[in-house]
Amino acid sequence: MNKGKALIKGLFLWIAILFWSQLCLGQNQGLFDSDEILEINLKGDFSKLFKNTKGEPQYFDFSMGFGDSSGRQITVPLRVRTRGHFRREMNICDYPPLLLNFSKEDIENTVFLGQDKLKLVMPCQGDRYVLREFYVYKLYNLFTPKSFKVRLVRLNIEDQSEKPKKYDPLLVFLIEEEEQMAQRNQMTSLDKDLVHPERIEPEDFHRMAVFQYLIGNTDWSIQYRQNIKLMRGPEMANPVAVPYDFDHSGIVRAPYALPAPELLLSSVTERRYRGYCVEDMHYFEKTFSEFNSQKEAIYSLYSGSTLLDEKDIKLTLKFLDDFYETINNPKNAKYEFQYPCLTDGTGKIVIKGLK
Repeated sequence: MNKGKALIKGLFLWIAILFWSQLCLGQNQGLFDSDEILEINLKGDFSKLFKNTKGEPQYFDFSMGFGDSSGRQITVPLRVRTRGHFRREMNICDYPPLLLNFSKEDIENTVFLGQDKLKLVMPCQGDRYVLREFYVYKLYNLFTPKSFKVRLVRLNIEDQSEKPKKYDPLLVFLIEEEEQMAQRNQMTSLDKDLVHPERIEPEDFHRMAVFQYLIGNTDWSIQYRQNIKLMRGPEMANPVAVPYDFDHSGIVRAPYALPAPELLLSSVTERRYRGYCVEDMHYFEKTFSEFNSQKEAIYSLYSGSTLLDEKDIKLTLKFLDDFYETINNPKNAKYEFQYPCLTDGTGKIVIKGLK
C-alpha cells in the first residue's frame, strides 16, 4: 500500500515537474508564439535616430517598456539603430526600419528571453502597408516552418530629443532572427559563397518561387542573396532558400513599389515567374497541389482578419483568385511558368537589388 502511494506521489510529482517545465518553456519562447498584439514603449532620442539614414548606421541608447503575462511592467535598456537599404536610404518613408539590440542578461525571464538583434518593420507610407506585409509572412508560415515568424506590435514612442516630437501609436512588427529561425529548423545559415538556383533543394525552391509568383514579388534572387536567406541541415545535400522583405510585392501594393526596369513589367501587380527553366510541366504538379491544399487556409487568413480593412481584403482575395485560376488552367500555367525558358524574355535576368 505504501509502495502504491509512493508510486502515485512520484507520478504526480513527475507530472507537476513536466507541467512547470513546459510552462516555463512557453514563457521563454513565447515572443513569436502568440497572435496577440504586443504593446511596447520605446524611449530615447528619436530625432537623432530617424535622421541617421545615410552611411554606416549608428547605435543609440534607448529603453523599452512592456508588460509580461501577469501584467507586470518591465523596462529594459537596449541600443537601437536604423537598418536596411531601400526603405532607409531613399528618403521615401515616414519612418526608417529599425534594429533592436538587446543585452541578453537584461531580458532574462521576459518574453524577449534569448533574443539578440530583432528587426522592427516600421510604417513607410502608412500602417496599412505594414499590415499587408505582415500577412505575407504569415502566409508563407502556412507552407513551411522554414520561414520567418513575425509578431505585431503597437509601438508607443516617447521622444527625448532636445525638441521632442509627439508621435501617435504605430502598428509595426518584429521579425524572427535568422539564427533562431535556422536553429528552430535544426539548420545553419550559409555564408556568402555564390549559389545558383539549380543547387537549391528542388521541392523547397519551387515552393518558394511559386509563392513569390503568388504574391507578385520579383524583387529577389538566389545568386545575390537579394531578400533570400540560405540554410542547410546537417544531412542535406542542397541548401534551402527562405524569402523575406515583401514590401515590393503586388499583394502589398506599396505606393513606392516598382518592378526592376530590366523586367519590363508595368507594375508590381503584374506577375512574373522568376524560377529557372523547367520545360516539363508535370514537375509543377506537386507544388500546385500543395498550393491548392492550402487555398482555404490562405483565403481564411485574409477574410478572417479583423485588422485589414474591407477594401484591402477584397483586393487581396481578387489577387489570389487570379493566381488560382492560372495554376488550375494547364494552358495558362504553362504560359506563365515556362516563361524562364523563353530566349527573348526577361526570365533569365538576375536582380542584384532595387535602387
